Amino acid sequence: MKQVTKGQWGGYDTYILHSRELEVTLLPRLGNNVISLWDRKQNREILRKPEESDLSYYLQKPYHFGMPLLIPPGRIRQGQFQFEGKAYQFEQNTAGGHHIHGLHRTQAWCVSDIEEDEEGCAVTTEFNTEDDPRWMEQFPVPLKLEMTFRLQDNRFRQTLKITHQGTARVPFGIGYHTWFMIDGEPGRWKLQLPAENVYELNDELLTSGSLLPLGELEALNQGLGLRGINLDTVLRIGDQQPAEAVLTRDDGYVLRYSADQEYFRHWVVYTNGTADQYLCIEPYTWLPDGPNLGKDAAFTGIITLEPQQTLAVSSNLEVVSPEL
Repeated sequence: MKQVTKGQWGGYDTYILHSRELEVTLLPRLGNNVISLWDRKQNREILRKPEESDLSYYLQKPYHFGMPLLIPPGRIRQGQFQFEGKAYQFEQNTAGGHHIHGLHRTQAWCVSDIEEDEEGCAVTTEFNTEDDPRWMEQFPVPLKLEMTFRLQDNRFRQTLKITHQGTARVPFGIGYHTWFMIDGEPGRWKLQLPAENVYELNDELLTSGSLLPLGELEALNQGLGLRGINLDTVLRIGDQQPAEAVLTRDDGYVLRYSADQEYFRHWVVYTNGTADQYLCIEPYTWLPDGPNLGKDAAFTGIITLEPQQTLAVSSNLEVVSPEL
């Protein structure tokens, strides 16, 4: 069962990682997204999976499905910011004229390696930003991106390796906009996340640079019930706290979602209205609109890539079925 097979979605090749517990479907040629994570034991879809009839909508907003990668994540005021004297202008793609959710959308990645061994299986994909003229118009930085997806039993790991092939220091940030299904049963689920503060947002959902107390969201530290909640909230994780969200169903079924603690200090929780079918849990390295806040990197999480530097960051999902 520890193997990789090929399939099709919307006329595009998919790669499917198999274990006894899970099946993970990748869509490399349309943004390198994880579009399905099927729990074989529970016979349920863990992620919001796009149907093939959703193709046109997926092409417009691929970050509404699966585990999409955002480079960088969140909103940027008017799509503009400066870094070390250089001005950048990203596409203004919101109703308010701001930019949201980065330059990485439906670019085609190439599969460079497939591994199958006794412990698990893996697929590695690659994309060079120089191959995308729209990317280079907005962020003229030659980056080589490599993503390794590895499945081992009930554990799924994504490792993104970024190599900066340019000659100047540049700002960098990533996030994941992960859509977890809660099956129209929010009352059965709780979310635990070691949050320390809420980032204040203005009426355009841009961060102000101020930190607020958690208030009622203090319950996240023990487990917040999802019934009736309506959130689009940016949270700061304490420096000594693990970067880990735990989504638990009332029968003991657990989704444990974690990321590299050194980098992922900002997490967004988004319910798309009152929680019903899904809950987005979004680990970010870069605080939304971080470059415009006048704060240091310890606050914003902005990573400075040096010329020729290679950086690797990982995230993990562990699926634990209840004891029978």
